[in-house]
Amino acid sequence: MAIERAPAVLDRPMLDVQGLRAGYGQSEVLHGIDFAVAPGEIVVFVGRNGMGKTTLMKSLIGMVPVSAGRIELGGTDIAHLKTYQRVARGVAFVPQGRMIFPGMTVQENIETGLFVHHAPAVPSSIYELFPVLREMRSRRGGNLSGGQQQQLAIARALATDPKVLLLDEPTEGIQPSIILELARTLKRIRDERGLSIVASEQVLSFALDIADRVLVMEGGAIVHQSARADVDEDKVARYLAV
Repeated sequence: MAIERAPAVLDRPMLDVQGLRAGYGQSEVLHGIDFAVAPGEIVVFVGRNGMGKTTLMKSLIGMVPVSAGRIELGGTDIAHLKTYQRVARGVAFVPQGRMIFPGMTVQENIETGLFVHHAPAVPSSIYELFPVLREMRSRRGGNLSGGQQQQLAIARALATDPKVLLLDEPTEGIQPSIILELARTLKRIRDERGLSIVASEQVLSFALDIADRVLVMEGGAIVHQSARADVDEDKVARYLAV
């Protein structure tokens, strides 16, 4: 049964980011980011290359150090935790480029996510979401197409049983027909599992297809945001123009 989507503003957001500053060495990339994500909400960050989207995703999962601010998951600040501790708390990350293990089989790739909760086997619900992975579960990950590898990366993330799923540029290198399928699958994941999803994306049509809210990043800051129903597509497209 589908879970009813929560409104965009709640007293208890699933993810609440406050005053987030992060970067590399002495170079600050994120300049005080504030946003919250409700349970079961899909929020998509859009912006040109170099505007801070990937740094934001990596700071949320702990791959880029946070110099100031809070990252609250279910009301608990996780900004001081290491990546594996954030995963154990319920944050999963699908990085840009997917980063699956090419020499391992599909099933072995997914099983790497099971260690978090010591699950004995890949849940059947994951293969129901991605039937092609069931068919190819004995094939090496490196032999899959780009779209199939993206499905595998998402399946591996779901194996950790997350509360929040982070996706960095999920459509990169994927053909249009697979992008449409991916959009349907992400909305199904949200509806069936009640997950909060945060994605970064450059393909505006995909962002508008899946998002409950769209936030625009420029120069390491959020410069515009809108509920999907209120999005001014021309205005957002201007932010994305090179």
